[in-house]
Amino acid sequence: MSEQDKAILHRGDAHASPYPVSRLAPSFDTGELSAEVAKAESMLSARTGAKLRVIADQIALLQQEARKVLDEARDEQVLNRAECAFKRIPGKTYHLYRRASGKSFFSMLSPDEWGGAPPHAFLGSYRLETDYSWTPAEQEERTGDTGDLVDQLLRIGLGSSD
Repeated sequence: MSEQDKAILHRGDAHASPYPVSRLAPSFDTGELSAEVAKAESMLSARTGAKLRVIADQIALLQQEARKVLDEARDEQVLNRAECAFKRIPGKTYHLYRRASGKSFFSMLSPDEWGGAPPHAFLGSYRLETDYSWTPAEQEERTGDTGDLVDQLLRIGLGSSD
């Protein structure tokens, strides 16, 4: 053994050696280690990419929902700004018309009550809800009347029946 080899040999306890000093110690293959590190990096990249894809999809859905809310607010604003010559009462259905001047207004008379020929362009019928939002008349049947449901539940709770 040369003097240079002796200088780089570890002379301390085996447990403090910077390299394996026993024949029983596992051998380290740098190729395998680098393959394991590459595999871990690849898996981390895939997991991170998948999580970011989920977040991007959620952002897209939230943007879509925000556009829907803004569209509904714009529609409701048009309804709230329509002329009305009577007190609006929640729970009642009103009929929206447009005058020749382009101004819209609410009427209590439906197109049928005009004999099927209203004097102005009919735009639609809307029910004023208790929170002062508007529900198109064609959606009224689908949403159901919560007032009737509450009345039925109260009758059941009080022991009376229809």
